[in-house]
Amino acid sequence: MENLAVIDLGSNSVRMTITEIQDDRTTKVVAEEKEMVRLSEGMGPEKILQEEAMARTIEAVKKFAATFRKLPNVHLKAMATAATRQAKNQSDFLTRLTKETGVTVKVISGEQEAYYDYLGVTNTLPVVNAVIMDTGGASIELIFMIQRHVQNLISIPMGSVSLTESYLDPEHITAPALFKMTTAMDRLYNEIWWLDKAKNLPIIALGGSNRTLAKIERRADKTPHFEKIHGFRMSTDQVNRVFSNVIGADLEERKEIPGLSKDRADIIVGGMVPIVKLMRFLDSDRITFSQSGLREGVLYERLQELQL
Repeated sequence: MENLAVIDLGSNSVRMTITEIQDDRTTKVVAEEKEMVRLSEGMGPEKILQEEAMARTIEAVKKFAATFRKLPNVHLKAMATAATRQAKNQSDFLTRLTKETGVTVKVISGEQEAYYDYLGVTNTLPVVNAVIMDTGGASIELIFMIQRHVQNLISIPMGSVSLTESYLDPEHITAPALFKMTTAMDRLYNEIWWLDKAKNLPIIALGGSNRTLAKIERRADKTPHFEKIHGFRMSTDQVNRVFSNVIGADLEERKEIPGLSKDRADIIVGGMVPIVKLMRFLDSDRITFSQSGLREGVLYERLQELQL
């Protein structure tokens, strides 16, 4: 028996999943923890991790370490994504994190992150042809999949936090600012040549900002256990209605939208614009939401290793 602890050091949140793997390869999740740390906050064009953001992240990893160290036979996989990947002071941050927590973190490439997303999605959802989209705080991963095989993938170095800081005043979303952001996304998608081959395909969405779309819709419908959105679908009309309500609200009003967490209200418009624009670019008629991504992808990779 092995306890696989996977830590995902993201740009907006830090998450850990611990899965008990039996000798017969059956699995059971024994712990899930999450801390909103906003690691990419204030990085700016200089791409420097800020002191307060690093301190918040280190404290979160300390809490995680206290949890997994209580368990026997732990196999730890700790991975850092976009914010750490882009940071010019990456080395100093990782050295400090290891010194203060005892946890060694590996920085993975955007392509590796996208591939783990693919593994997490395809092992938990019956999808065949689709575009997988993971919107994080400082990056967006896109994977074009046909017959469950990766055709193309890309990691784009912008996300909900960085887009917000570049274009928006979170207090009040103005039409000119929103226009500039949506125009930038249009140009970006036009430059990804293989997206033309993905026209009309459904989108599989993961990442906190994308999942918030589903949570808002499910709360509006008074769906029990609204936060359980794995496999939930939304049509274009449903997505547009939710997005319209979000951009029409100021910051304090967004904090009161059921299904939208208060600590995400300031960046949610920057987080939703990429998927709303992608739906229009692909002329896609639906989104299917996934709660499986990087951490689950690492789990399935580990299961494969244990079979060898």
